[in-house]
Amino acid sequence: MLISDAVQIWRESDGDYHIEWQSSHPDTRVTVEPMGSDGNVSAHYSEDATRVRMSGLAPTSRHFFRLRDQHGTEVLAAERKLGMQGTPNFRDFGGYPTLDGRQVNWGFLFRSGQLSSLSDRDVDLLASLNIDLVCDFRRQEEQAGDPSRLPSHNPPRIVGLPIIPGSNARFFEQADSRLADRQAMFDFMVEINRDFAEAQTETYARMFREILDVPNARFLVHCAAGKDRTGFAAAIILLALGVSRDVVMRDYMLTGQFFHPHAEIARLREKYQMQQMDSQSILPMLEVHEAYLARALLAIEQNYPSVEVYLEEALGVGPTELAELRARYLS
Repeated sequence: MLISDAVQIWRESDGDYHIEWQSSHPDTRVTVEPMGSDGNVSAHYSEDATRVRMSGLAPTSRHFFRLRDQHGTEVLAAERKLGMQGTPNFRDFGGYPTLDGRQVNWGFLFRSGQLSSLSDRDVDLLASLNIDLVCDFRRQEEQAGDPSRLPSHNPPRIVGLPIIPGSNARFFEQADSRLADRQAMFDFMVEINRDFAEAQTETYARMFREILDVPNARFLVHCAAGKDRTGFAAAIILLALGVSRDVVMRDYMLTGQFFHPHAEIARLREKYQMQQMDSQSILPMLEVHEAYLARALLAIEQNYPSVEVYLEEALGVGPTELAELRARYLS
């Protein structure tokens, strides 16, 4: 039988779609139907019948797909990674089940890396999402040096929420001596994530306030790569909505599927004047590991009796705010 929460859909920058699924029995037969297509779509199923590649869908629109098996199980799902040419990690982080049996709505919660290199087609696709609010976690110099490219008609409101982990300045001052190997950089990234949960509460609290200030806001949270500052933001939003920790971690780790560290090393070297450091030492800054987010969640666990108490006491998201968020974004 088709497993409803194990469907994964993403779009390549060339416009082709990949739909993958899992089933409880190898003999399960699944058909995939794009919703609202004009009929000029070609589908190529894999030999093991667990995935299909589809071509011919309109590149500037968002698409949903209906998956059915021979037992009557049906799943309606949207693409999780949108096929942006200029930012590879642009994702919808809706569609997930909650612990109380509801589901996070598709089409309201988005996450990405920087938006400065969007193509014209990307901008058209972004416009079609009708995003109301963009929360930008990049430092002020990052925002100024790589300004976001947004639709000219009815653009979303941009809120600058710079996150500068407390140890970040020391890192750049001591990069030559203190972080000269991969393990040291990995450990540094673990501590950066602890810092998100413990020392960046004022900024993440403002994120929630900005979201709640816009009725039924469709919003995007992003930073430079869309994995660390953004990863914690998406995680704490999903936890607030009642998504399980395992599913939250699954969403966090998807960055490893869509963001390619080796392609970003040269950019990072130039950005932070790290020409003296070898690639293996730099890679942990560009990778995603469960240990990173796990350290942030451990910090919450060590300092608060529950995530709900952390949300209320550290981020100002109490019962009233939680009720509003869940009324908006769950169905």
